[in-house]
Amino acid sequence: MVIFKMQTIKTQYKMKKLGLFLIVILIISCDSQEMLKQQISKKKDKVNQLSEEIAQLEEQIVPDHELQDDRFQIPVSVKEMKPESFRHFIDITGNVEAENDAFISPEINGQIKKIHVREGERVTKGQLLISLKTDVTEKMIAEVKTGLELAAKLYEKQSELWKQQIGSELQYLESKNAREQAEARLETLEAQIEMAKIRAPFDGIVESILLKEGELAVPGMQLLHLVDLKHMKVNADISERYLGDIEAGDEVIISFPDLDNLERKASISRVGNVVDRKSRTFIIEMKLDNYDEILKPNMFSIIRVNDYTSQDAFVLPSLAIKQDIRGSYVFIARLNSDFYRARKVYIEPGLSYNDKSVILEGISKDDKVIIEGYDQVSEGVRISIKD
Repeated sequence: MVIFKMQTIKTQYKMKKLGLFLIVILIISCDSQEMLKQQISKKKDKVNQLSEEIAQLEEQIVPDHELQDDRFQIPVSVKEMKPESFRHFIDITGNVEAENDAFISPEINGQIKKIHVREGERVTKGQLLISLKTDVTEKMIAEVKTGLELAAKLYEKQSELWKQQIGSELQYLESKNAREQAEARLETLEAQIEMAKIRAPFDGIVESILLKEGELAVPGMQLLHLVDLKHMKVNADISERYLGDIEAGDEVIISFPDLDNLERKASISRVGNVVDRKSRTFIIEMKLDNYDEILKPNMFSIIRVNDYTSQDAFVLPSLAIKQDIRGSYVFIARLNSDFYRARKVYIEPGLSYNDKSVILEGISKDDKVIIEGYDQVSEGVRISIKD
């Protein structure tokens, strides 16, 4: 009886172990099935993608019988390659300044006695702008003049006596020195009187008057802002990478967006000799005549600088250049027997400007490059060239 029970227990244990084993196998089998399903799904996605690509390529294939039919010739326009000039420009921003633009201050201390001009008034070089009070200096001049008269008379008399060998040489020299000192003192005081009269250093317009009559003016203090609008200059900072491409005398085109894109041609008058350590730029300067006074200081401007010029370049519309995984290409009309076919040619494009690009390699002189209808053609398609 005991033996039977032991056998029964062993049998039940084996059945449980077998059950667990089957469960593990089932779980592993389910995971494996899920992985297979995922792999199949990915393969199907790739098949669908390839099918779409094949369909797109098949749509571009024109049957042979249609290629022989004039009705299925794709009309295109071509450009026959000939060397031509090409200029590339870079656009940088610039700032407009007046060549003559000054904040005027006095040379000596003094109270403002009279302001002779108004804001917005035009003045000429040397015109009196502001007068400072000079009462004390004028009194000193009167005193010096009186002393000078006496010194001159003493010198005149002493000089006559010295010619007659009367008196000492020391007396003669002292009288001469007294007269010269009085003359020098008078010149100094008269110069101070003149410095109290602040005059215009150049022709211009009084932009602003910063002090009022009765206020104290001191050297270095701004009294008046004077600007000349007839002669302007434009300064701009340009990257150091163009140091070898730009030099004084190069022509530029300057446009002013705030004046309906007004354009002025100018030459570079100065190229900076120092590269800024932080911005890695150097300065260029252009001078402009502004006799109509339409340009104002601190206006925003765009400067078009020519950094590359070629007289024998192959030039194409930039839109005619296409790209694929291999690189850039164009379609060329190539004569095949008595009709043209489109041929795909890989090229190396260069600089582009104003929707035109230079072609460095890949095409030759007299090649007929398709510039209109390039989106409708593919390799080998029969084409007709429009006049």
